[in-house]
Order: sequence, then C-alpha cells, then structure tokens
Amino acid sequence: MGNQGLKSSVGVACPPFTRGPYSWDQDLTIDAHFQRSPNRYYLEEFFKQRVGINGDIDQVYTIEVARSLTKDFELLGTNAVTACSGFSATDAAMTLTTTAADDDQVILLPHLDTDQTAWTGIKWGTENQTIWEATIKTPAAITTLLLWAGLKLTNTPVIATDDDQVMFRFSTDDSNTTWRVITSIAGTDVNTSSGIAVAAATIYRFRIVIDSNRCAQFFINEALVYTSTPLTNDVDLIPYIGIQNLGAGARILTVFYEKISRTLFE
Repeated sequence: MGNQGLKSSVGVACPPFTRGPYSWDQDLTIDAHFQRSPNRYYLEEFFKQRVGINGDIDQVYTIEVARSLTKDFELLGTNAVTACSGFSATDAAMTLTTTAADDDQVILLPHLDTDQTAWTGIKWGTENQTIWEATIKTPAAITTLLLWAGLKLTNTPVIATDDDQVMFRFSTDDSNTTWRVITSIAGTDVNTSSGIAVAAATIYRFRIVIDSNRCAQFFINEALVYTSTPLTNDVDLIPYIGIQNLGAGARILTVFYEKISRTLFE
C-alpha cells in the first residue's frame, strides 16, 4: 500500500468531531490502538529506571546516583529534585512527587541535551503525523493542584506561553471539573472541556493523533473528545507531563508509560 501513513477520512478538511469511540481507515483500529507500521518510527518508555534532574544525570558514570537514572528523560520544575521520582509501592509505574510548598512542580520531559536521546534528537513535527500517548493516575486528592500533559514548545503549564501546542490540562485554580483540551495554533489558543471528569486516584489514558492534514484528535480512555483545526505546519513539539501544587502539601502523580511515533520520512 506504500507510505500512506495516517489518512484523514474527509480529504483535506479535519474530520467532524464526534464524541465517543473513533476509527481511522488505515493505521488505527476501532478503539484507536496504533498498529505497528514499517513506515513509522516508534519510541516507548515504561520507566525501568528513575528520572533525575539534569545535574544528577550528567555526573560521571562511576557516581552511583548517575548510574541509577535513565538517560532518556529528566525532571524540571520549581524545587524539583531527583528524589521527586520513584517507583510506586502498588502499581507497575513511576511516581512524581512534588515538594510541599505552594507552586512547587515536577515536570517530566525527554532529556534536552544535544544527542542525548532520540526522544528529542528525532523531531516530532506537526507535519510528521505524530502520535503521542501516556497513561497516568491522578493523586489521592485533586484539591489545589495543576496537571498538564501533551506536546508543547516549552515546559510551562501557562496556556498563553506557547504559540503552538496540543495538551490536556486540569487546574483547580481555574475551577476545572473536567480535563480541558488545549490547542494553540500560531498564537491562537482554544481551551475546551473534554467532557471527561477528573477524579481522585483514577487512571487516564491520553492520546493525541496528528493526521496528514495536521488535524489533532484527542482521546481519553479510547474515546475521542476533541478534533482541532489544522495545526501550524512544520512545528517541532516536545512531550511534557507535569504536576504543580496550588497550595501547601506534596502531590503525587503516577505515570505508567509514555509513547510516541511518527512517519519515517520527511
């Protein structure tokens, strides 16, 4: 069939938005699981090692703390330290735990040093039919916190900062009750409800699928919740997952895995 990649179901226009299970006619099955294609490049991370801040990762390999950390990802954020990451005591997953002050953050991202990892060495462009996926579990309490996850230019949860981005977001400061879907296209921001309520200690599977027309489809737990208009052409995005205190007390976000893929060519 050649290098067809993901095809939009309605030519050059974005497919009409319909809430619920969604199917593509090529590389996605009815429940939106991605089928491996010889024409695509895939990465996936189940966090077999802890994630650390850049300073700890880049120590010489004879240092024990550096040897214990993954070289593909790093932590950023206000007052974030390597001790903010760990393994869950109950789930097959990694935990991100903020320190206890208001506005403290833990942000998970691919290592940004040049040639450190394919997670940033390979470009995840809006023109590359990029697919990003992650599964997380919310903290035991969802009061006074901010969560965000998706493809962005920078690590910030502030919506207006990045001219181009596609992400999921939840903020108690904004009186959100559902996951919000955020798109920024050449500086124009859209903030809409996904219709999916945010509950404590609950697992959510996020997926963002950018098709050959640069339309982004947002899925939560296999249900399509939003379809964007075409994204800006040829913008390279970076996956970020973050948690931030909006009051006193540490918050714990559980991350099970993160995956990304794109076409081999272009």
